[in-house]
Amino acid sequence: MIRTQSLAAAFPGGPLIHFPDVDVPQGGVLLLRGPSGSGKSTWLALAAGLLSPQQGELVVADTPLVGQRGAALDAWRARHVGFVPQKLHLSAALTVEQNLALVHWAAGLPPDPAHIAHTLAALGVAGLAQARPHALSGGQAQRVALARAVLLAPQVLLADEPTASLDDEAAYAAL
Repeated sequence: MIRTQSLAAAFPGGPLIHFPDVDVPQGGVLLLRGPSGSGKSTWLALAAGLLSPQQGELVVADTPLVGQRGAALDAWRARHVGFVPQKLHLSAALTVEQNLALVHWAAGLPPDPAHIAHTLAALGVAGLAQARPHALSGGQAQRVALARAVLLAPQVLLADEPTASLDDEAAYAAL
């Protein structure tokens, strides 16, 4: 669940962006629409706990995020929020499997190679576990990022253009 009230944020030197109040219950869906630069990605980063708001209330997965910081926030995010950013941020130095193992590490959990393999298989990229991100097509990298986001069965899934690099069939299957 996500609930916001009087939420506003700004980047250094930029204007304060005011967001509409939302109340998305567990199992609910919210679609953010608007022109480029209207704050959709910023709202998602706020809801993921990657940015701190300048004003308002923000509750995600029953946790108030205003004032949360550091390693505790990172561990909370890893356990409760799956996030597919617009830019996928897969570590080039790591294999696909190692990129997904980072989710376990961030959550303070031991890596689970069998679960990682199952998640990759569910998204049609099981054969890529030992590949490095630079060797992946855009669609394959997108599937790996989706696998990373859903690996720990998060309470909240946030996605910024999650099917942008997928063909129609793969996009439908991923959603």
